[in-house]
Amino acid sequence: MSLRPMMRNDNASRMLGMVVEHDAPGESRVSMTVRDDMLNGFAITHGGLVFTLADTAFAIACNEDARVTVAGGADITFLKSTTAGQTLTATAARRARSGRMGLYDIRVTDETGDLVAEVRGRSITTDRRPPEAEPVEAASRRAPHDPAPERDEALTTTEVSR
Repeated sequence: MSLRPMMRNDNASRMLGMVVEHDAPGESRVSMTVRDDMLNGFAITHGGLVFTLADTAFAIACNEDARVTVAGGADITFLKSTTAGQTLTATAARRARSGRMGLYDIRVTDETGDLVAEVRGRSITTDRRPPEAEPVEAASRRAPHDPAPERDEALTTTEVSR
């Protein structure tokens, strides 16, 4: 498995405890265990977090080469609710790629294999190169809820003040 620089810099996925289980060109599998702080007012997994898991798997699958690929759009259908303690897995697969455009299907399942949600993602490949990532060792030493390193905060502050 290759942890791309994109994922090493992905503080949101780290904060949510996502684990990249499979990473290959055009496909990926990412899991996340639902915590109490991920539940909505009805005590079920917040739909935005189910989508975030699917979006992370989509991002890994569509970033296949040295150029940054971003979401051009996505549609989600929720089929089953889940709750704290359950493990969700998002599996993304490329369906088509033509020029700068890509089409991906992402299935989110629970630990029993039941379908929780389906996402259809549309990607656009840019001419941008991904930013450098911090070393894996530094990222792996941070706890899941630790903020980004101070150098990232300073960089953001400098860019905003220009």
